[in-house]
Amino acid sequence: MKLYRIKKSKIDNKGRGLYATKDIKEGTKIINYTGKIITNKEVDRSDKYDNGKPIYLFTLNNKYTLDGDFPWNTAGLINHSCDPNSQYDGKGLKIWITAIKNIKKGEEFTCDYGFSFDKDYRQFPCKCGAKNCCGYIVREESRWRINKKFAMSNKKRLIKNSR
Repeated sequence: MKLYRIKKSKIDNKGRGLYATKDIKEGTKIINYTGKIITNKEVDRSDKYDNGKPIYLFTLNNKYTLDGDFPWNTAGLINHSCDPNSQYDGKGLKIWITAIKNIKKGEEFTCDYGFSFDKDYRQFPCKCGAKNCCGYIVREESRWRINKKFAMSNKKRLIKNSR
């Protein structure tokens, strides 16, 4: 029996997500993230991998990347959350999605996509709705930068409006 089923996502209202078909214990491997192994040079040269399109890339090491942008990569349907219940685990040239907490039957699988905080971060708004959501898809250790940026802009607005 598969640990997941595909259905309309509660996070991405236009798309689909993967949902648990039974209760899953923390540490369980859920699904293999599959795709084509390409060189990092191919990523840099190809127009396919610009920020204007959905990105399904995983850097495996300093030479290779896994391109998961294929219809047969069911794991590509897992949506981002700032409070994920699973994570990407890689060894060698293979990546698994593994539960990082107990997951209840019917719950949507989510991962932290781990995007970096750079000049393009605003291109990737987050719709996860988690209490700790910063509004953009950036890795956990970078979210404080966005929270600080918003806090400063709100502070300036409050000072301006109080005059």
